Amino acid sequence: MALKRMDNVAIVVEDLAAAIDFFRELGLEFEGRATIEGEWAGRITGLGDQRVEIAMMRTPDGHSRLELSRFLAPPVVADHRNAPVNALGYLRVMFAVDDLDETLARLRKRGAQLVGEVVDYKDVYRLCYIRGPEGLLIGLAQELS
Repeated sequence: MALKRMDNVAIVVEDLAAAIDFFRELGLEFEGRATIEGEWAGRITGLGDQRVEIAMMRTPDGHSRLELSRFLAPPVVADHRNAPVNALGYLRVMFAVDDLDETLARLRKRGAQLVGEVVDYKDVYRLCYIRGPEGLLIGLAQELS
């Protein structure tokens, strides 16, 4: 058997509406929103009786998805949003953009903050990390060639 694709990356947030707005501003397309609950869902996650609101966002090319989740029950138990770049575990999501400066300008209006600085890598990419909604670490990359 062969791997078919990576289906999505999930991010847990407190303010689902603000996260949807931010990622729309970045350029992701909103696919839909739903509440997931019940015994079957708790069996998958190991959380037991859970209730979670999710929103699915899709990249413009249709190949990648971002699942934004807001847990209503059980309550959130850990917070990794302010972990430094060298922390263990999942780190960030990286998005390719056409114009890094224009994207930064738009996202700053939604509260994004540059983590370090915008750097050119060998005349191939312009790269940066930002803190997005709720301090989420997000990478942006613009191809230069």
